[in-house]
Amino acid sequence: QVQLVQSGGGLVQPGGSLRLSCAATGGTFSGYAMGWFRQAPGKEREFVTGISANSGRTYYADSVKGRFTISRDNAKNTVYLQMNSLKVEDTAVYYCKVLLVAYWGQGTQVTVSS
Repeated sequence: QVQLVQSGGGLVQPGGSLRLSCAATGGTFSGYAMGWFRQAPGKEREFVTGISANSGRTYYADSVKGRFTISRDNAKNTVYLQMNSLKVEDTAVYYCKVLLVAYWGQGTQVTVSS
C-alpha cells in the first residue's frame, strides 16, 4: 500500500510561483512513474505532468509546458511540481498520483488570483 501526502499550494497572484511536494510511504517509490493532475471547479480531472521512475523522461500538458517543472528525489521518496508564471486558469485542486496504479494524494488547493 502506497500513501501519498501532499504539501504546498495556497493563494498566489498571477505571474507568481508555487511549489507542490508529494511524499510517498510504502511501496518502492523509485520504481514508480509519478504524475500530477488537477481538477478545476466544474471540470474533469486532467493530466498536468508526469515523470518516469528514473527521471529520464518528463511529459507535460500543452497548457503548462514551459511554465511547470516536475522533478523527483528518489532518496526522499518525493516528487515535486514547480509552477511558475501562474495564470488564473491554473486555479484547481492538484493531485499527485502513482501513474498506472490508483494511488492518489489527498489534493492541494492552488488559487491564482489578484
